[in-house]
Amino acid sequence: MNVASEDSINKVKHVKRSSSLISTIVLLSTFAFVSCTNVQEEQKPLPNIVLIFADDLGYGDLGSYNNKSLVPTPNLDKLASEGISFTNAYCPVSVCSPSRYALMTGTYPFRSWKKSGVLSNYEPSMIGEGQLTLPQMLQQAGYTTAGYGKWHLGATFPTFDGLKPAGYGKFRAANNGANIDLQKPINGGPVDNGFENWYGFSCASECWIMDGKNIVAALGHEFYNIDSAKGKDHIEIVPANQYLKRITKKSIAFLSERARQKKENPFFLYFAPYVPHVPLSVSDEYVGTTKAGLYGDYVSELDSYVGQILNTLDSLGQAENTLVLFASDNGSQFERTGVHIDLANASNKLSDAMEKGANKNEHYPNGNLRGSKWTIWEGGVRTPFIAKWPGNIPQGVKTDKIFALNDVLATLGSIIDFDLPKNMAVDSYDQSINLLGEDKDVRKSVVVQSSNNLLGLRKGKWKFIAPENDSVQGGLYDLYEDESESNNLIFENSDLADEMHKELLAIISGTGSEEQKNSSSY
Repeated sequence: MNVASEDSINKVKHVKRSSSLISTIVLLSTFAFVSCTNVQEEQKPLPNIVLIFADDLGYGDLGSYNNKSLVPTPNLDKLASEGISFTNAYCPVSVCSPSRYALMTGTYPFRSWKKSGVLSNYEPSMIGEGQLTLPQMLQQAGYTTAGYGKWHLGATFPTFDGLKPAGYGKFRAANNGANIDLQKPINGGPVDNGFENWYGFSCASECWIMDGKNIVAALGHEFYNIDSAKGKDHIEIVPANQYLKRITKKSIAFLSERARQKKENPFFLYFAPYVPHVPLSVSDEYVGTTKAGLYGDYVSELDSYVGQILNTLDSLGQAENTLVLFASDNGSQFERTGVHIDLANASNKLSDAMEKGANKNEHYPNGNLRGSKWTIWEGGVRTPFIAKWPGNIPQGVKTDKIFALNDVLATLGSIIDFDLPKNMAVDSYDQSINLLGEDKDVRKSVVVQSSNNLLGLRKGKWKFIAPENDSVQGGLYDLYEDESESNNLIFENSDLADEMHKELLAIISGTGSEEQKNSSSY
């Protein structure tokens, strides 16, 4: 019972018996008022949610994470200044689709049918039947959900002959899509996993762009083509260097139309650009605008379009009750870039990655971190992670608490008071307390994985990398003292390495990470 109610009761006790009826009415009125007030507080409107998910952007690309960055990122730096930045956030795998799986399901990808590596063309969904996804959770909570850009979690494409699509399981095939039936809907993609509105492709090398479940366009890709496809008269070719602009316009149109129609239910906008992934399809107006070469130009262009979305939220009066999240799906594939380095025809292969040099005019996309996309090193698996929610998240704060993309689902579930089923999002931790600035060790450890299935465990200040086979020792690094992972301490700390190896194997062999949540940290 609250103070207002107790005061009313005391007053009732001291009035004359003849006025007891009036006092009772006053008391009941007081209770009614307090109850209404509490209901109003409980029914505080749910926040809108905007999740911006870059593709192959490095930990050191943003000025707010790396004061030596040669790429101007004023909009993302402003976002960081208005919210909280995690300096130990992880994309559990250093390539695209498995990290997106972790984000969308709150589950480590090694629990899916795709145990390692990235999905190839036309492969089916990584998401299991009945498995709850982030947009499905929000949809069930009353959100309107919309996604624009890149899916890369698999889908089932219809074919004329009932066989697998030409090019299945590959990334490049001369007869790509030759038997795709472009008149029929795609199943198992974004719309079947919680997105009411979708415009974008599944895997870029498939080229096909879906509006909802229907194929309406294709990416004008420098690496791939749809020359062998039939019945494509209705297919619009979208130049790769115009795709970012297009999905930004569609995102802004979604926000503007909701405002025009005065929709009262909250929205979830998933903005997933194909940037700065190769090919570096920078639009003409941004080419040559940074000191970090073509790659830097692309990151700068991304920052500009992110700014347009954030400015739209402001202009529509939506910013105050919108939770904005920003992250990347893995580290940059480039260890160094610069105006003197030609990346126009850069391939999507680790063998072509160039190690850092000593040139002060070069930009290091992954900052001081070792390695790049594809690798088990921090440069492959650590991501910038920024959250802003005016009046709820403190401004300009940095936290070193361990966070994983897996945690987004449980964290948002907690914020919107969603009762998450125990058998869903089994590797997702509720980090809402850290988002709100409490600074707690919610997650004790996180499993990390390379594209070729090397596995590791980050716990406290330590990072353990499991050996590939019995003839290799593995690695153990003190990330507080050695962020660049240059000093392997596994021989001096073999007992600790063994303990972390056992914990890693226990998480992998278990059905979820719940049992790890109460373990002690090193």
